[in-house]
Amino acid sequence: MNNLLRPIEVKHLLGRSLSGAVMPDEVTLGMPHLCMTGLSETWLLKECGHRHWSMLAAAAGLAAPDFRDAAGNPIYPAFLSVSIRDAAFDLAREHVRLRFISRLARISRTQFMSVHRLAVSGRCIGEMTMTSAFVRRVQKDRNHAMARIEAPALRQIEIDPDAAVRAAEIAAMRSSRWHAHLGFERSRACVIDRFVADPCPSQDFNGVDFLYFASYQAFIDRAEWDHFRPQAPFLTTRQRDISHRGNIDPGERVVLTLLQFVQEAECLSHWYRLERESDGASIGEAFTVRSAPRSK
Repeated sequence: MNNLLRPIEVKHLLGRSLSGAVMPDEVTLGMPHLCMTGLSETWLLKECGHRHWSMLAAAAGLAAPDFRDAAGNPIYPAFLSVSIRDAAFDLAREHVRLRFISRLARISRTQFMSVHRLAVSGRCIGEMTMTSAFVRRVQKDRNHAMARIEAPALRQIEIDPDAAVRAAEIAAMRSSRWHAHLGFERSRACVIDRFVADPCPSQDFNGVDFLYFASYQAFIDRAEWDHFRPQAPFLTTRQRDISHRGNIDPGERVVLTLLQFVQEAECLSHWYRLERESDGASIGEAFTVRSAPRSK
């Protein structure tokens, strides 16, 4: 087997591997899974997010990821960050089988990390790392404030110190304790452009009324298309880091501010900040490296 497809070295939960046992580890690609440049990143985020939650449920011995606090109130695994590396989504084609190799680890009292390696025809086409924290709403029916909380059903899972190192890097990014990342320098940030996204309740919010984490990526792609369309159409992601810092209520809008970009021939990199329009609060940040796809 290709070395790139060996199981990821993340410590197993409960002394056993949590991988394709909780969900089928292969998907035959069709129109719902694809876009003009290959594998749909929006679909992939949703799929890996569902796999993340399903692995959490399996670790807790639950048939579904229905987590509750000690009083029986629902709590939710909200994503803190998503990272994509070494992506070759343009190699995905209709009717081929996409293989997932996924692992899960605990990184703190409230946080978990999953890593998903993707392959088609025996070739790795990318790796996605996702971190989540269990949260509850501070105020009923409002999404502006969340409190982290431990899931009682997962207390027996030990913290993986190796995965916690990666989590510390992500925490630094989310709290803006960084100086350079993916070719961008924090000290050189300036407002280049603004794009306002108006999230639609039936399209951008999930079943528990949060702005869905995959919508952040969709907004970034729309902002990119709006600003760069004349110079760089039909790009595909090679690397992307999205940090999730907050949420919005239905009816609120999101402002995406372009802070830096690098554009060369068929390559484009950019850094966007996402804010609630109502109060200017930062709800996310995204660093993206894109390039033209290979010829089909």
